[in-house]
Amino acid sequence: MATWTTARFDVDLSRPRVMGIVNVTPDSFSDGGRYRDASAAMAHCDALVAEGADILDIGGESTRPGAATPDVDEELARVLPVVRHAVTLGVPVSVDTSAPDVMRAALDAGADIVNDVRSLQRPGALDAVAAHPRAGVCLMHMRGEPGTMQQQAAYDDVVAEVAAFLGERARALRARGIDNPRIVVDPGIGFAKSAAHNLELLRRQRELLGAGYPLLVGWSRKSTLGAITGRPVGDRLLASLAAAVLAVERGAAIVRVHDVAPTVDALKLWHAATAAGAAREAGAGTIG
Repeated sequence: MATWTTARFDVDLSRPRVMGIVNVTPDSFSDGGRYRDASAAMAHCDALVAEGADILDIGGESTRPGAATPDVDEELARVLPVVRHAVTLGVPVSVDTSAPDVMRAALDAGADIVNDVRSLQRPGALDAVAAHPRAGVCLMHMRGEPGTMQQQAAYDDVVAEVAAFLGERARALRARGIDNPRIVVDPGIGFAKSAAHNLELLRRQRELLGAGYPLLVGWSRKSTLGAITGRPVGDRLLASLAAAVLAVERGAAIVRVHDVAPTVDALKLWHAATAAGAAREAGAGTIG
């Protein structure tokens, strides 16, 4: 049974978990600064937990294509008040950041997980997490920076290259004493990838499980769903739910989503159907 070790919680991954997104930014691609005010973001945390979020993921830097990187003081001002509130809600709290100073401050404030789109490659980031005895970490695949990443969406074999990168980063963490149970990996849907690359990652997603790390996947409201359905970002709920269920069906342990309540319901149905099928197979061939 897989367990994700985090600062305060051992997260049981025997069933898929839902990570609720809290964007404390003025320019998120999906919610346009709706929660940039700390009080609104705190209320959103409360609402997501009430809807069934297993983990809260709080971010103060927009990583949409073309986004500018905030300075550290600005990111800290956005994130820390929300983290301090979120850690009182009884679920693991993740901070979505690449800045070592933000990592340290958030962990000191009680956060459980560092979720880094740059896989702890910035100077000092690995040190910040290694200094903490239990903090969980999610390593994501991305090339370049948000402003330029789509110019680097060229691969001979996107699945193999993503897997190789994530394996190399995980080895770098282990070399610094960050044990395997603390590490989760994310293929980075939409980050330096075309729609075709994203779909190939979904189609062959099980190949990413070979290294033995739990997989976190974020398809929610992504542009590939818009390209397929023709719908704008605000009308991609159904496609996001379908992608989440497909990702879980192909082995994802955690799905990172904006729409928590519908995702929780969809995965309850998936789990019930899967459990019913397993029970039926276990009983095959018996009499009475």
